[in-house]
Amino acid sequence: MKLLRWGEKGREKPGLLDASGKIRDLSGVVDDIDGSAVTAEGLAKLAGVNASSLPEVPAGTRLGPCVGNVGKFICIGLNYADHAAESNLPVPTEPVVFSKATSCIVGPNDDIEIPRNSEKTDWEVELGFVIGKEAKYVSEDEALDYVAGYCVVNDVSERAFQAERGGQWVKGKSHDTFGPVGPWLVTKDEVADPQNLGLWLEVDGHRYQDGTTKTMIFPVKEIVAYLSQFMSLQPGDLITTGTPPGVGMGIKPEAVYLRAGQRVRLGVEGLGEQDCKTIQA
Repeated sequence: MKLLRWGEKGREKPGLLDASGKIRDLSGVVDDIDGSAVTAEGLAKLAGVNASSLPEVPAGTRLGPCVGNVGKFICIGLNYADHAAESNLPVPTEPVVFSKATSCIVGPNDDIEIPRNSEKTDWEVELGFVIGKEAKYVSEDEALDYVAGYCVVNDVSERAFQAERGGQWVKGKSHDTFGPVGPWLVTKDEVADPQNLGLWLEVDGHRYQDGTTKTMIFPVKEIVAYLSQFMSLQPGDLITTGTPPGVGMGIKPEAVYLRAGQRVRLGVEGLGEQDCKTIQA
């Protein structure tokens, strides 16, 4: 299934994408696409719904982030060796873990704000996934059993705030709109291998990123198992897995960063595309 949330910001309703590409309203079935809906029981209930019997949502309706009420937004940094190299940082021997504020989460086609006093706002296309049942001290062999589905994430980052202002990365990662998520949450039964997906990103039609999840240092199953050793993961938690090379700060001979008035398009194979404009905060 391809699950989604639609409607005005802050008042999104649950929905799904049917086989013909039409958005159907699930609000008569569940309250939201959130932690309770993405459990095994919740997904089984949704899988039993006849999509053609659901009301059709008008074309052009805004899409919100594909999962609501996110408890934790956890990120893995430097998870592609060639991205670590372009960042002039060593290849990690364990996953680099940081978080983004959940208040940064927006829909896949919402505007991205360039923060005030920002000169280094950057892009990062990533494979994201959503947890479907509580994970604590799980093994790699069973780790994918705890994943509900996969989605597209843009881990927008202000590099000066991230690396030049002291402290941890979170303040360079958490400005409002720095977490476009979706368009939809694709349940894991439709993703044969999360480590074999192409992902790409363009700014104003120029392709900067064109990679594959094959080259991740730490695959999804290892990320789930690793994180579960340090914290429990709950249904609805959102985890994003790092970006391939081609981010703005890695462009040679001179870095390229986002400015207001640009268009950012990105996608992950089988998981849909995002199309955002940049505006000044």
